[in-house]
This record gives sequence, C-alpha cells and structure tokens, in this order.
Amino acid sequence: MRSDDAGDTWREVSGNLPTDFGFVIDVHAHEPETIYVVPIKSDAEHFPLDGSLRVYRSRTGGEQWEALTTGLPQRDCYVNVLRDAMAVDSLDACGIYFGTTGGQVYVSADAGDTWNPIVRDLPAVLSVEVQTFL
Repeated sequence: MRSDDAGDTWREVSGNLPTDFGFVIDVHAHEPETIYVVPIKSDAEHFPLDGSLRVYRSRTGGEQWEALTTGLPQRDCYVNVLRDAMAVDSLDACGIYFGTTGGQVYVSADAGDTWNPIVRDLPAVLSVEVQTFL
C-alpha cells in the first residue's frame, strides 16, 4: 500500500508482483519512485516463490515491477528477508543491501541490476544498516 498524502488515503501498489506478501521494502536514495521489495510465498510459508530469490524493482512508484535475479540463487533457495534486513546507501550510484535468514548478505552497486554476495556464513540476518563515508 502507498500513501502520497501523509496517510490520509492509501492505494495498492502490488501491480504485477507474483505475491502481495513480503516483509522488506526500501526506496532508492535519489529516485523516490524507485522501490525494492523481496516478495515471499505467504504468511505461513516464509520463503521465495519456487525457491528463486528475487528482488523486485519498480521505477513507477509501485505500478509496474521487474524481477532482478542476476547474481541471486534461482533454485533451491528457501530463505527469508526480514523487514529490517534491507538498506540503501546515499552514494550517487545508490547501493542496495539485504540479508537473509540463511546468513547471506547481498549487495548491488548498480541499483539492483546485478547482485553479489559479500558474506555467506552468518547466523540469520535480522537487520542491515549502511553507513557511507565520503
């Protein structure tokens, strides 16, 4: 759901997402209409649909979504991304980071087009915060 008037009214923005359930959502640091979400199967099944880890990006404020998969596991991946486990940095080329309940942390330095794991062996990642120094 999205509100553009401080919560007086709300509208659905799940567009063409494969499910409307997921915990984490974040907004690009410099493009307020660019939104990221990691949908999961359901409230009872906290893992990506079909075992494919996908971040979805909308550049239209939630009207249309595209799956971002390059560098993410696309089979047998049954992890969750919790509500505080995604963050963006404020660099000019905005970086996006997220951690999973499987102990992986992924980063994208190109607004989500490609992803790389930066750590794989942590306990479940409950929260991700980003600090940049210039």
